[in-house]
Amino acid sequence: MGSGILKRLLLVSALLTVLLAGSMYLGISVGSTGSNFGDSMGLLLTDKSADSVQGTIIRQIRLPRVILAALVGAALSLGGLVFQALLRNPLAEPYILGISGGSAIGAIFGIILGFSYFPGVSIMAFTGSLATLLLLLVMSSGQSLLKKDSLLLSGVMVNAFCSAVIMFLISMTRDARLHNIIFWLMGDLSTADAGRVGILAIVLLPCFILLFWLSNIMNLLLMGRDMAQTMGVNIKIVTVTLLVVTSFMVSTTVSYCGLIGFVGLVVPHLLRIILGSDHRILVPACLLGGGSYMVLCDMLAKILPSQGEMPAGVITALIGAPLFIYLLKRS
Repeated sequence: MGSGILKRLLLVSALLTVLLAGSMYLGISVGSTGSNFGDSMGLLLTDKSADSVQGTIIRQIRLPRVILAALVGAALSLGGLVFQALLRNPLAEPYILGISGGSAIGAIFGIILGFSYFPGVSIMAFTGSLATLLLLLVMSSGQSLLKKDSLLLSGVMVNAFCSAVIMFLISMTRDARLHNIIFWLMGDLSTADAGRVGILAIVLLPCFILLFWLSNIMNLLLMGRDMAQTMGVNIKIVTVTLLVVTSFMVSTTVSYCGLIGFVGLVVPHLLRIILGSDHRILVPACLLGGGSYMVLCDMLAKILPSQGEMPAGVITALIGAPLFIYLLKRS
Protein backbone atom coordinates (compact mmCIF):
# COMPACT_ATOMS: atom_id res chain seq x y z
CA MET A 1 0.00 0.00 0.00
CA GLY A 2 1.50 3.31 -1.11
CA SER A 3 2.00 6.27 1.20
CA GLY A 4 -0.69 8.27 -0.63
CA ILE A 5 -3.30 5.54 -0.17
CA LEU A 6 -2.23 5.06 3.45
CA LYS A 7 -2.64 8.77 4.24
CA ARG A 8 -6.04 8.82 2.56
CA LEU A 9 -7.09 5.68 4.43
CA LEU A 10 -6.07 7.18 7.77
CA LEU A 11 -7.86 10.47 7.01
CA VAL A 12 -11.09 8.79 5.91
CA SER A 13 -11.00 6.39 8.86
CA ALA A 14 -10.40 9.22 11.33
CA LEU A 15 -13.28 11.31 9.97
CA LEU A 16 -15.71 8.39 9.91
CA THR A 17 -14.60 7.29 13.39
CA VAL A 18 -15.56 10.74 14.67
CA LEU A 19 -18.91 10.40 12.88
CA LEU A 20 -19.47 6.96 14.41
CA ALA A 21 -18.53 8.20 17.90
CA GLY A 22 -20.94 11.13 17.54
CA SER A 23 -23.72 8.88 16.30
CA MET A 24 -23.22 6.47 19.20
CA TYR A 25 -23.27 9.34 21.70
CA LEU A 26 -26.59 10.49 20.22
CA GLY A 27 -27.81 6.90 20.39
CA ILE A 28 -27.11 6.54 24.11
CA SER A 29 -28.46 10.02 24.86
CA VAL A 30 -31.79 9.72 23.03
CA GLY A 31 -34.52 7.16 23.55
CA SER A 32 -38.21 6.56 24.06
CA THR A 33 -37.80 7.52 27.75
CA GLY A 34 -36.45 10.96 26.85
CA SER A 35 -33.19 12.73 26.00
CA ASN A 36 -30.26 13.47 28.29
CA PHE A 37 -27.33 14.83 26.27
CA GLY A 38 -25.48 16.50 29.12
CA ASP A 39 -25.28 13.63 31.61
CA SER A 40 -24.96 10.62 29.30
CA MET A 41 -21.17 10.53 29.12
CA GLY A 42 -20.80 11.09 32.85
CA LEU A 43 -23.22 8.30 33.65
CA LEU A 44 -21.44 6.02 31.20
CA LEU A 45 -17.86 6.63 32.36
CA THR A 46 -18.28 6.99 36.13
CA ASP A 47 -19.89 5.04 38.92
CA LYS A 48 -21.75 8.12 40.09
CA SER A 49 -25.50 7.53 40.04
CA ALA A 50 -24.82 3.94 39.02
CA ASP A 51 -27.96 2.83 40.80
CA SER A 52 -30.13 5.55 39.27
CA VAL A 53 -32.78 4.71 36.72
CA GLN A 54 -31.13 6.81 34.01
CA GLY A 55 -27.74 5.19 34.62
CA THR A 56 -29.25 1.72 34.37
CA ILE A 57 -31.06 2.61 31.14
CA ILE A 58 -27.88 3.95 29.52
CA ARG A 59 -25.56 1.11 30.62
CA GLN A 60 -27.82 -1.91 30.28
CA ILE A 61 -30.24 -0.93 27.51
CA ARG A 62 -29.01 1.90 25.30
CA LEU A 63 -25.28 1.10 25.15
CA PRO A 64 -25.64 -2.58 24.06
CA ARG A 65 -28.30 -1.52 21.56
CA VAL A 66 -26.06 1.17 20.07
CA ILE A 67 -23.12 -1.24 19.78
CA LEU A 68 -25.41 -3.84 18.15
CA ALA A 69 -26.67 -1.25 15.66
CA ALA A 70 -23.08 -0.32 14.77
CA LEU A 71 -22.12 -3.97 14.22
CA VAL A 72 -25.24 -4.68 12.16
CA GLY A 73 -24.75 -1.61 9.98
CA ALA A 74 -21.07 -2.44 9.44
CA ALA A 75 -21.81 -6.08 8.49
CA LEU A 76 -24.70 -5.30 6.12
CA SER A 77 -22.96 -2.39 4.36
CA LEU A 78 -19.77 -4.41 3.94
CA GLY A 79 -21.82 -7.34 2.63
CA GLY A 80 -23.40 -5.06 0.05
CA LEU A 81 -19.98 -3.75 -0.98
CA VAL A 82 -18.64 -7.28 -1.53
CA PHE A 83 -21.63 -8.35 -3.62
CA GLN A 84 -21.39 -5.18 -5.71
CA ALA A 85 -17.70 -5.86 -6.35
CA LEU A 86 -18.27 -9.50 -7.27
CA LEU A 87 -21.18 -8.76 -9.60
CA ARG A 88 -19.90 -5.38 -10.78
CA ASN A 89 -23.38 -4.03 -10.16
CA PRO A 90 -24.27 -1.15 -7.78
CA LEU A 91 -27.76 -2.63 -7.28
CA ALA A 92 -26.51 -5.86 -5.71
CA GLU A 93 -26.85 -6.37 -1.95
CA PRO A 94 -27.79 -9.28 0.36
CA TYR A 95 -31.40 -8.18 0.84
CA ILE A 96 -32.22 -7.72 -2.86
CA LEU A 97 -30.40 -10.91 -3.92
CA GLY A 98 -32.44 -12.95 -1.43
CA ILE A 99 -29.49 -13.94 0.80
CA SER A 100 -31.13 -12.23 3.77
CA GLY A 101 -34.44 -13.91 2.94
CA GLY A 102 -32.78 -17.33 2.91
CA SER A 103 -31.14 -16.53 6.24
CA ALA A 104 -34.54 -15.51 7.60
CA ILE A 105 -36.13 -18.82 6.56
CA GLY A 106 -33.38 -20.76 8.31
CA ALA A 107 -33.64 -18.60 11.42
CA ILE A 108 -37.45 -18.98 11.55
CA PHE A 109 -37.06 -22.76 11.38
CA GLY A 110 -34.62 -22.46 14.27
CA ILE A 111 -37.12 -20.39 16.29
CA ILE A 112 -39.95 -22.83 15.55
CA LEU A 113 -37.77 -25.78 16.62
CA GLY A 114 -36.95 -23.98 19.86
CA PHE A 115 -33.22 -23.50 19.30
CA SER A 116 -31.24 -20.87 21.20
CA TYR A 117 -30.25 -17.77 19.24
CA PHE A 118 -26.60 -18.81 19.40
CA PRO A 119 -25.51 -21.16 18.07
CA GLY A 120 -28.77 -22.85 17.00
CA VAL A 121 -30.60 -20.07 15.16
CA SER A 122 -27.32 -18.67 13.79
CA ILE A 123 -26.34 -22.03 12.27
CA MET A 124 -29.81 -22.44 10.74
CA ALA A 125 -29.61 -18.92 9.32
CA PHE A 126 -26.20 -19.62 7.77
CA THR A 127 -27.52 -22.84 6.27
CA GLY A 128 -30.45 -20.95 4.76
CA SER A 129 -28.17 -18.29 3.26
CA LEU A 130 -25.89 -20.92 1.69
CA ALA A 131 -28.87 -22.78 0.24
CA THR A 132 -30.15 -19.52 -1.26
CA LEU A 133 -26.70 -18.73 -2.65
CA LEU A 134 -26.48 -22.15 -4.32
CA LEU A 135 -29.96 -21.69 -5.77
CA LEU A 136 -28.90 -18.31 -7.19
CA LEU A 137 -25.83 -19.82 -8.83
CA VAL A 138 -27.88 -22.62 -10.35
CA MET A 139 -30.50 -20.19 -11.68
CA SER A 140 -27.83 -18.00 -13.23
CA SER A 141 -26.20 -21.06 -14.83
CA GLY A 142 -22.91 -20.82 -12.95
CA GLN A 143 -20.94 -19.36 -15.83
CA SER A 144 -22.68 -15.99 -15.55
CA LEU A 145 -21.66 -15.46 -11.94
CA LEU A 146 -20.15 -12.08 -12.72
CA LYS A 147 -22.87 -10.98 -15.14
CA LYS A 148 -25.01 -8.08 -14.07
CA ASP A 149 -28.50 -8.98 -15.18
CA SER A 150 -28.96 -12.72 -14.72
CA LEU A 151 -27.97 -12.94 -11.06
CA LEU A 152 -29.83 -9.76 -10.11
CA LEU A 153 -33.06 -10.94 -11.73
CA SER A 154 -32.59 -14.38 -10.18
CA GLY A 155 -32.11 -12.72 -6.81
CA VAL A 156 -35.33 -10.74 -7.14
CA MET A 157 -37.24 -13.96 -7.90
CA VAL A 158 -35.56 -15.84 -5.04
CA ASN A 159 -36.34 -12.97 -2.69
CA ALA A 160 -40.01 -13.16 -3.67
CA PHE A 161 -40.01 -16.92 -3.14
CA CYS A 162 -38.36 -16.52 0.28
CA SER A 163 -41.02 -13.99 1.25
CA ALA A 164 -43.73 -16.49 0.29
CA VAL A 165 -42.08 -19.24 2.36
CA ILE A 166 -41.82 -16.87 5.33
CA MET A 167 -45.51 -16.02 5.08
CA PHE A 168 -46.33 -19.74 4.89
CA LEU A 169 -44.31 -20.49 8.03
CA ILE A 170 -46.01 -17.62 9.86
CA SER A 171 -49.45 -18.87 8.85
CA MET A 172 -48.62 -22.35 10.17
CA THR A 173 -47.42 -21.08 13.57
CA ARG A 174 -50.10 -20.78 16.23
CA ASP A 175 -48.40 -20.41 19.63
CA ALA A 176 -46.32 -17.72 21.34
CA ARG A 177 -43.51 -18.21 18.84
CA LEU A 178 -45.61 -16.36 16.25
CA HIS A 179 -45.15 -13.07 18.10
CA ASN A 180 -41.39 -13.63 18.31
CA ILE A 181 -41.16 -14.38 14.59
CA ILE A 182 -43.22 -11.38 13.47
CA PHE A 183 -41.43 -8.93 15.74
CA TRP A 184 -38.06 -10.33 14.67
CA LEU A 185 -38.91 -10.11 10.95
CA MET A 186 -39.42 -6.35 11.22
CA GLY A 187 -35.71 -5.84 11.83
CA ASP A 188 -35.64 -5.02 15.53
CA LEU A 189 -32.69 -4.13 17.76
CA SER A 190 -34.55 -3.68 21.05
CA THR A 191 -33.61 -7.13 22.40
CA ALA A 192 -29.89 -6.32 22.57
CA ASP A 193 -27.96 -7.36 25.66
CA ALA A 194 -24.26 -7.22 26.49
CA GLY A 195 -23.67 -10.98 26.23
CA ARG A 196 -25.19 -11.43 22.77
CA VAL A 197 -23.54 -8.26 21.47
CA GLY A 198 -20.16 -9.53 22.68
CA ILE A 199 -20.63 -12.87 20.91
CA LEU A 200 -21.65 -11.11 17.67
CA ALA A 201 -18.59 -8.87 17.82
CA ILE A 202 -16.28 -11.87 18.30
CA VAL A 203 -17.89 -13.63 15.32
CA LEU A 204 -17.85 -10.63 12.96
CA LEU A 205 -14.37 -9.26 13.68
CA PRO A 206 -12.45 -12.01 11.78
CA CYS A 207 -14.80 -11.51 8.81
CA PHE A 208 -14.05 -7.76 8.78
CA ILE A 209 -10.29 -8.41 8.90
CA LEU A 210 -10.39 -11.02 6.11
CA LEU A 211 -12.46 -8.79 3.80
CA PHE A 212 -10.07 -5.88 4.36
CA TRP A 213 -7.17 -8.21 3.52
CA LEU A 214 -8.95 -9.10 0.24
CA SER A 215 -9.86 -5.49 -0.57
CA ASN A 216 -7.17 -5.03 -3.23
CA ILE A 217 -8.24 -8.29 -4.90
CA MET A 218 -11.76 -6.85 -5.10
CA ASN A 219 -10.22 -3.92 -7.00
CA LEU A 220 -8.80 -6.40 -9.51
CA LEU A 221 -12.15 -8.18 -9.85
CA LEU A 222 -13.72 -4.90 -10.95
CA MET A 223 -11.39 -4.94 -13.97
CA GLY A 224 -12.87 -8.22 -15.18
CA ARG A 225 -12.05 -11.91 -14.93
CA ASP A 226 -9.31 -11.88 -17.59
CA MET A 227 -7.43 -8.96 -16.06
CA ALA A 228 -7.71 -10.45 -12.56
CA GLN A 229 -6.36 -13.80 -13.76
CA THR A 230 -3.50 -12.02 -15.53
CA MET A 231 -2.61 -10.37 -12.21
CA GLY A 232 -2.42 -13.81 -10.54
CA VAL A 233 -5.84 -13.96 -8.87
CA ASN A 234 -7.43 -17.41 -8.53
CA ILE A 235 -10.96 -16.38 -9.50
CA LYS A 236 -12.77 -19.48 -8.20
CA ILE A 237 -11.10 -19.56 -4.78
CA VAL A 238 -11.46 -15.81 -4.22
CA THR A 239 -15.08 -15.77 -5.38
CA VAL A 240 -16.09 -18.71 -3.20
CA THR A 241 -14.22 -17.25 -0.21
CA LEU A 242 -15.89 -13.86 -0.57
CA LEU A 243 -19.35 -15.38 -1.05
CA VAL A 244 -19.06 -17.77 1.93
CA VAL A 245 -17.58 -15.19 4.31
CA THR A 246 -20.14 -12.57 3.32
CA SER A 247 -23.03 -15.02 3.58
CA PHE A 248 -21.83 -16.11 7.03
CA MET A 249 -21.50 -12.49 8.14
CA VAL A 250 -24.94 -11.50 6.85
CA SER A 251 -26.71 -14.63 8.13
CA THR A 252 -25.22 -14.20 11.62
CA THR A 253 -26.42 -10.60 11.64
CA VAL A 254 -29.89 -11.60 10.42
CA SER A 255 -30.17 -14.26 13.13
CA TYR A 256 -29.60 -11.56 15.75
CA CYS A 257 -31.80 -8.72 14.52
CA GLY A 258 -34.06 -9.98 11.74
CA LEU A 259 -34.49 -8.58 8.25
CA ILE A 260 -33.02 -5.10 7.87
CA GLY A 261 -32.98 -4.22 4.21
CA PHE A 262 -31.26 -1.71 1.93
CA VAL A 263 -28.36 -0.87 4.28
CA GLY A 264 -26.04 -2.74 1.93
CA LEU A 265 -27.38 -0.67 -0.96
CA VAL A 266 -27.43 2.84 0.48
CA VAL A 267 -24.11 3.04 2.32
CA PRO A 268 -21.69 1.50 -0.25
CA HIS A 269 -23.27 3.46 -3.10
CA LEU A 270 -23.02 6.82 -1.32
CA LEU A 271 -19.47 6.14 -0.16
CA ARG A 272 -18.43 5.07 -3.65
CA ILE A 273 -19.72 8.38 -5.03
CA ILE A 274 -17.81 10.35 -2.38
CA LEU A 275 -14.59 8.33 -2.04
CA GLY A 276 -14.16 6.58 -5.38
CA SER A 277 -13.95 2.86 -6.16
CA ASP A 278 -10.78 1.81 -4.28
CA HIS A 279 -11.88 -0.99 -1.95
CA ARG A 280 -8.86 -0.47 0.29
CA ILE A 281 -10.62 2.77 1.28
CA LEU A 282 -14.21 1.56 0.88
CA VAL A 283 -13.97 -1.48 3.18
CA PRO A 284 -13.10 0.48 6.36
CA ALA A 285 -15.35 3.32 5.20
CA CYS A 286 -18.31 0.93 4.93
CA LEU A 287 -17.56 -0.51 8.36
CA LEU A 288 -17.54 2.90 10.04
CA GLY A 289 -20.10 4.63 7.80
CA GLY A 290 -22.50 1.69 7.86
CA GLY A 291 -22.29 1.56 11.64
CA SER A 292 -23.04 5.30 11.88
CA TYR A 293 -25.95 5.01 9.44
CA MET A 294 -27.55 2.14 11.34
CA VAL A 295 -27.14 3.86 14.73
CA LEU A 296 -28.85 6.99 13.38
CA CYS A 297 -31.67 4.94 11.77
CA ASP A 298 -32.25 3.13 15.06
CA MET A 299 -32.31 6.46 16.88
CA LEU A 300 -35.00 7.71 14.47
CA ALA A 301 -36.94 4.50 15.08
CA LYS A 302 -36.95 5.32 18.79
CA ILE A 303 -37.93 8.99 18.64
CA LEU A 304 -40.27 9.33 15.62
CA PRO A 305 -43.34 7.55 17.08
CA SER A 306 -45.21 9.62 19.66
CA GLN A 307 -45.58 6.48 21.78
CA GLY A 308 -43.27 3.50 21.93
CA GLU A 309 -40.93 2.89 19.01
CA MET A 310 -40.87 1.30 15.55
CA PRO A 311 -38.48 -1.37 14.20
CA ALA A 312 -35.27 -0.02 12.69
CA GLY A 313 -35.94 -2.00 9.52
CA VAL A 314 -38.87 0.30 8.76
CA ILE A 315 -36.58 3.35 8.69
CA THR A 316 -33.94 1.68 6.50
CA ALA A 317 -36.64 0.56 4.04
CA LEU A 318 -38.18 4.05 3.88
CA ILE A 319 -34.77 5.45 2.93
CA GLY A 320 -33.44 2.57 0.83
CA ALA A 321 -36.46 1.70 -1.33
CA PRO A 322 -36.69 5.12 -3.05
CA LEU A 323 -32.93 5.08 -3.61
CA PHE A 324 -33.16 1.60 -5.14
CA ILE A 325 -35.85 2.82 -7.55
CA TYR A 326 -33.66 5.80 -8.47
CA LEU A 327 -30.62 3.61 -9.13
CA LEU A 328 -32.68 1.11 -11.11
CA LYS A 329 -34.06 3.91 -13.29
CA ARG A 330 -30.63 5.45 -13.82
CA SER A 331 -28.96 2.13 -14.73
